[in-house]
Amino acid sequence: MMYKDEDKVRKEERPILNNATNINNIRIFGKLSITSIFVIFLTLYSDIICGSIFVAASFTQDSTVKHTYSKIYKNEFAVEIVGGSKDPSKADKLAIKHNLVNLGPIIDGSDYYLFKNPSIRQRSRRKGRSLNTATLSREDDVMWMEQQVSKKRVKRGYNSQSIPDISPKLRLLSKKGSFNMFDDNDDEIEVPKSLDPNDPLWNDMWYLHRSDNKPEFKDHNVKEAWALGYTGNGVVVTILDDGVEYEHPDIRPNYDPQASYDVNDRDPDPTPRYEISDENRHGTRCAGEVAAVYNNSVCITGVAYNAKIGGIRMLDGEVTDAVEAKSLSYNTQHIDIYSASWGPDDDGKTVDGPGKLTREAFENGIKNGRGGLGSIFIWASGNGGKDYDSCNCDGYTNSIYTLSISSASENGYIPWYSEACSSTLATTYSSGNSDERMIVTTDLHRSCTNSHTGTSASAPIAAGIVALTLEANPRLTWRDIQHIVVQTSKPDGLLSDDWVTNGAKRNVSHSFGYGLLDAGAMVKKATKWKTVPRQRRCKITYPARYKTIPPEKRIVLLQHTSACANTENNVKYLEHVQAIISLTAPRRGAIQVFLTSPRGTRSKLLQKRNKDSSRVGFREWAFMTTHSWGELSEGTWSLEIENGGFDEAELQRWDLVFYGTAEEVGEFGGNDGKKSLGSHVTLRSADSMKKFTNLSSSTNFYITQIILSILNFILIRRIV
Repeated sequence: MMYKDEDKVRKEERPILNNATNINNIRIFGKLSITSIFVIFLTLYSDIICGSIFVAASFTQDSTVKHTYSKIYKNEFAVEIVGGSKDPSKADKLAIKHNLVNLGPIIDGSDYYLFKNPSIRQRSRRKGRSLNTATLSREDDVMWMEQQVSKKRVKRGYNSQSIPDISPKLRLLSKKGSFNMFDDNDDEIEVPKSLDPNDPLWNDMWYLHRSDNKPEFKDHNVKEAWALGYTGNGVVVTILDDGVEYEHPDIRPNYDPQASYDVNDRDPDPTPRYEISDENRHGTRCAGEVAAVYNNSVCITGVAYNAKIGGIRMLDGEVTDAVEAKSLSYNTQHIDIYSASWGPDDDGKTVDGPGKLTREAFENGIKNGRGGLGSIFIWASGNGGKDYDSCNCDGYTNSIYTLSISSASENGYIPWYSEACSSTLATTYSSGNSDERMIVTTDLHRSCTNSHTGTSASAPIAAGIVALTLEANPRLTWRDIQHIVVQTSKPDGLLSDDWVTNGAKRNVSHSFGYGLLDAGAMVKKATKWKTVPRQRRCKITYPARYKTIPPEKRIVLLQHTSACANTENNVKYLEHVQAIISLTAPRRGAIQVFLTSPRGTRSKLLQKRNKDSSRVGFREWAFMTTHSWGELSEGTWSLEIENGGFDEAELQRWDLVFYGTAEEVGEFGGNDGKKSLGSHVTLRSADSMKKFTNLSSSTNFYITQIILSILNFILIRRIV
């Protein structure tokens, strides 16, 4: 969207080129193609049109336009006001005093407010400077203030040509809302089997019921959960995306206006913006996967077909820290599950994550959401596989607060778009190669599609399965859910050469996490589950700093720890582990990072990213692994950093952070003394499949110590 007044001002401020410059430009243009001239024109006049280019690049999932500008500043300011949560009138008074507009609280129940400054440009490449914001920042009640910056966020699906005639009987529904799924002279539909709905695309929902006829292939075992009586009743899910077409006949009966809001336009209606390209179909597709109506002869059946579904429209406009925070914190006492199929650019060269406000929103949801049980945040792990991207460079998917979901193709392969990383917790099915089926769901204009793709399609399936689990036990905390996922996910049927057995005897993979979500197993475990012991956090700082990493070499740093033993922060049994790293490198993409636990589990925290030529490095970046879940934390940890570049890199600092419990979590949670070994099964064979490592914990531990001691001795000799 262009702002006419702003465009006029910018044109008036544009310096006039002298004649010599114009002549030189004309001579150059004469030698260039029309495309090159257009690129130069965009460069010369970027001040005027950067806004519209940026919006196009940021919010279309298949856009090839790259955001090359440093920052786009908005005329909105996030302000932390002392006592603002208890006395909202403080924000109004401050805004009026400084000729600003109070747009309201950002995070409900917090001291953060969003102010708009009408006296500066709505969008600019420079920070806004004005007397009223300067004087506001000096107010005693203002603890913090930050001008909002546009962020590039992409949807994690791929546009595919819709297959005409999904079935001979299926008609595309008209935009005006007529609804006629079948020809008048069609034969009567065959009576379905028990639990099989009459929805026309049910037979194409292979990921929910294909084991009926092919036991060798696994599905998500949703029908078992349904047979046990769990359909999502009483659970509320919202889709954080580009809007939801809630008038769709397969969504409308389950639509929940209390779980919906338009953050982009600041109104209650999350209806997507319609245009010829239908690029804003993403949220509607995700919503149908979760809660499309059962047995209504329309499109599909949702995984949790009796759950309530809402939509937060927040991607169809400029995304800022305030927009993300507002979306993630909306109505946290009503919404149970937030499903997000988007994130920073999966281009293999971006390192980005939540800002201050969004981090606050996550923490607020975890601590206060669902009456203190914690909001459930489910995140698509990313589609940067073709660019060798790592989801550990995405601060949303590698957060301990999100349940990061990867994808598997119909035949159990790693999809071409999938990102392998140690922060992934589990997997659901999605699209794969051209000869493998995709995901069927609802679409814009009250229609259906059989071409939903990418990790975008995986996260909503997970959201539906978690909704079934919460119906089985509404008292589950956010950590209970993660423990149940780890204990019940199934690795069999998922083909990868990176499966290993960790020190807690659980199978885990960088490609698939702990395996395929199993709805039946999750609801059965949930009914007997006891709340896990409280989360503890232990931080260990490596004593030495500023380690040089020579080109084409690696360093190995050993850290022996008792994991805060004999303190209230003692973490004996692990959940999440973070390595917080500050590092400089002439080429960031040439760096690889590995973390090995005392039990011998080796997590690849960062792989090479050939497209990442940044010289910025990492500044207190939290790489996260779930691969040591259930292991004992005490012992010697090994951090390996490999520099594949042609110049020296330098590790400035690293901290090791453990999250977990002082007591062992049992088979059904709590601390019942019964150890859960997770899903340890025989995997389908594959040519590229490696054998599992089945060393006992004690043997594995001592072998690891010997190897690490040798490496440490060699490293010391090199330094000396």
